[in-house]
This record gives sequence, C-alpha cells and structure tokens, in this order.
Amino acid sequence: MIIVTGATGKLGRRTVERLLQRVPADRVGVSVRDPRKAQDLADRGVRVRQGNFDDPASLVHSFEGAEQLLLVSLDRTGRECVSGHRAAIDAAVRAGVGRILYTSQMGAAHDARFQACRDHAQTEDLLRATGLPWTALRNGFYASSALQFLEPTRHTGDIALPADGPVAWTGHDDLAEATAVILAGEARFEGPTPPLTGPAALDFDTVAEIATQTTGRPFTRTVLPDDTFREQALAHGAPASIADLMLSIFTAARNGEFTAVDSTLAELIGREPTTFRTQLERAWAE
Repeated sequence: MIIVTGATGKLGRRTVERLLQRVPADRVGVSVRDPRKAQDLADRGVRVRQGNFDDPASLVHSFEGAEQLLLVSLDRTGRECVSGHRAAIDAAVRAGVGRILYTSQMGAAHDARFQACRDHAQTEDLLRATGLPWTALRNGFYASSALQFLEPTRHTGDIALPADGPVAWTGHDDLAEATAVILAGEARFEGPTPPLTGPAALDFDTVAEIATQTTGRPFTRTVLPDDTFREQALAHGAPASIADLMLSIFTAARNGEFTAVDSTLAELIGREPTTFRTQLERAWAE
C-alpha cells in the first residue's frame, strides 16, 4: 500500500494519477482533509481516508497499512509548517509505515535565505531521527511560482521584480512523474535525492527574452529595490509575512541557492524535463 497526502493539491493529485498508471488502484491510498474532493479517486478503487495534520489520530488511521507514505509538504511556513510535518511523521511511526518520502526542495538548508528551505531542512532532520528508511525529494523550484510573478507583466510588458539570480524552474508534471516512478519501486534513494530540476537555470533577464520570443511583443526587465517590492506587495494586500517570504525567494536566488541543474529528473522520467519556455507558452495560451 502506498499512501499519498495532499492528494487533492497540485503535486499530490498529479502524483496519484501517474502512480495509477504504474500500480493497481487497490495498492494506492490517499490521506486528505476533505474526502469529498477525492470521491472520483474512490470511485476508481483508491482507498480514501480523512487525514488532518491538526488531528494526529486521524493521520494514524489514514496511514494504516502503508508500506510507503508520500508526505507532501504543507503550504505553511515556519513553526506552523514544521509542527505539522512533525505530527505526520510521528503518526507514520505509530502507524508502522515502512518508508517515508517527503517533498523537500533544492536548496534545503538550515542557513537558507528562503524560509521554506529552512523548514525543509528541519523536516529532513525529523525524518533522519525516526530511524525509518526515508527519502527527501529535493524538488526544483516550482515553475508555477515564476509564472505567478509574471502574471502582472502579461499586460504591462515590464518584468518589475527585485534583483535575482538563476533558478532551475521545474514543472509539477515532471516532478509528479518522477515521484510516481520512485514510489512504484522503479528507482530508490536513501536520504536526500540530487536536485530534481528542469533543464536550465534562468534569471528574469533571460525570462524576459523568452517572453518576447514567445509572444512577439517586447518585454523589459526592471530591477526593483527590495523595499519597493515589499511595499508594493503590502499595498496589494499581502500580509507582511507573505511579502517577506516572496522577497526571500529573490534574496536566495541572488545567493545562488537555486542554480543547480542536475540530470536525475531526466533519468527518472526517461526524457528531457519540460523547458520553462514550453511552460510559459502553455500557461499564457490558456
């Protein structure tokens, strides 16, 4: 039995779909906050159980019988994030899970500039302390984040963001496929994987060139002072914590924390990962 948390989210749902192409549905289970959102999976033979990271007992029940557990990282930051992961890991130990796979991130480190990477490093410490077999999937930075930053520029043609550095933007679909390959037993890693990245690391100067070539319209790159970016985020209604989190992405990129490009993802999925250009074309065509 393979159990997947967060199976109604972007990465979790895609992983389940690709896993069902490799193993029978009765070997797959999902742990979700709202089982109604996974009814279509239940109709296909997937075991659906309610699991709430704020209710450890529910997690123990939803993880029951798992040979492998895919713990999809929470959409939280700081202490709230790590405490939720701790609850899930403790529940996995209590449920007798055989192996835990965790969706970590490239650049995970205790001294990372990006808060999420510090959270990932702490969670990896928790996994290490269990004594269970574990794998940390060091996923490349999600390309969807870059696309969100670019959304306002579709109309203005000006990519006005803080100074950055190259980032190995990586697609959810490719990462989900690689995760399914590992869960299905076609590959195995002990501890952290190499960075699972797209084929190139790009800064927003290069992204502006790609946007120009893709649309046939001119795109410029304006470097905003950090304080100006933060003030704009606050003015648009972002809480201070979210504004700081977004700014830390650029601080970390300038520090070279997301520049690594590795062939492991390509080897797992058997092809070159999707380029950022293709992801931009698809997103803007929609």
